[in-house]
Amino acid sequence: NGSAIFIRLLYLSLLIVLIAFLWTRLSIVGLKVHRHARLQKASAGDVFEEYFEVFNSSFFLSPWAEIDNQSRLPGAAGSRLLTRIDSRRAVTYIARTWLTRRGRFWLGPTSVGSGDPFGLFHASRRFPAKESLVVLPTIYDILAFPAAPGLLPGGQAIRRKTSEVTPHAAGVREYAPGDPLKSIHWPTTVRRGKVMVKEFEQDPQAEIWIFLDIEDGVHSAKPYNPPIFAANELLYRRRPKFTLPPSTLEYAVSVAASLSHYFIAQKRAVGLVASGRTATVIPAERSDRQEGKILETLAYLEDEGSLSLAALVAVQARQLSLGSSAILITPNVRPQLLAAAEDLQRRGLHPLVVLLDPETFGGPRGAESLIKSLSAHGVPVCRVRCDDDLSKTLSTFASTQGPSAWQRIPLSHLI
Repeated sequence: NGSAIFIRLLYLSLLIVLIAFLWTRLSIVGLKVHRHARLQKASAGDVFEEYFEVFNSSFFLSPWAEIDNQSRLPGAAGSRLLTRIDSRRAVTYIARTWLTRRGRFWLGPTSVGSGDPFGLFHASRRFPAKESLVVLPTIYDILAFPAAPGLLPGGQAIRRKTSEVTPHAAGVREYAPGDPLKSIHWPTTVRRGKVMVKEFEQDPQAEIWIFLDIEDGVHSAKPYNPPIFAANELLYRRRPKFTLPPSTLEYAVSVAASLSHYFIAQKRAVGLVASGRTATVIPAERSDRQEGKILETLAYLEDEGSLSLAALVAVQARQLSLGSSAILITPNVRPQLLAAAEDLQRRGLHPLVVLLDPETFGGPRGAESLIKSLSAHGVPVCRVRCDDDLSKTLSTFASTQGPSAWQRIPLSHLI
């Protein structure tokens, strides 16, 4: 109708659209997200804390910012909607995630989205992940577990000198070419004015070797949906009650981690053997560093191996020292397990089987007959069922076997 007000409204609308577009573009360019976690390793069942900082470096007020945590960590927290981030200001908050799955997970990427006050435009930026988190398997406390004491006499230590470093120091002597520098005893060196090194007594305790069966197609699992907790339920790092997924693989990994922790705490040398995509052999040692290596290795293992447990034992058994204990952790109920145990006995080793009953995990039957066959050949068997308390099951097994478990091995198998 030729009224000037409509022309003015048109110009005003175009101006608002232009301002909204520029505001959106300039504000999203200034938004930056920084993520930081004080811990790079945690155990399944822990509450993981991560710090988020959203900084507005532009000269424009950001009316709102949507933070989207795109990490593949199950149940990852950190996605949040923030309002009114002033220019040159930062907003920080803490995200708490209940860890329910072992493995390595990248902490990111992170997407941040924003827009103009009128809601006309939306823009986003994506920040790649810079840090990762390794979720270690859950460790259950074990009060006792049977293991071969060794073939050497003398209790905890014998009076036989060795060049290897053991927990039992015997004395000092003068340095000889070839002695490791870490064996130098500096107080005596300073006092005598010449380089002196420590001597050690031979350790009679046998090594503990853990054989973990991760052959493809052997493990069984039931459907599992991990529980979801609200953010306020994880305040003050409260740890919810954690239960293992109903999977023989997860139970096997936790059993291996718990036994490694138990025997290393007993100052025993522990080694790990497994065969996934590549063969994994961690030589037997006794130290906290050894426990860390074993736990981190277990965090990555999946049931994708092409080598059976019997074949793995046949390859590695010849490398084990006489009198060592070999703990076979498997859900396999095929007769090959009995052949592997007999092979270990013929080599003067002490096999023990931790059998995950596959029937209770939705797998095949056959655990009863295999246990009878193994027991008839003097092989101790610890049976683990789905939903068992691993701490109680493993500790109770020690009380039922006792120190005579290894004495019941027929002598014909050691000849």
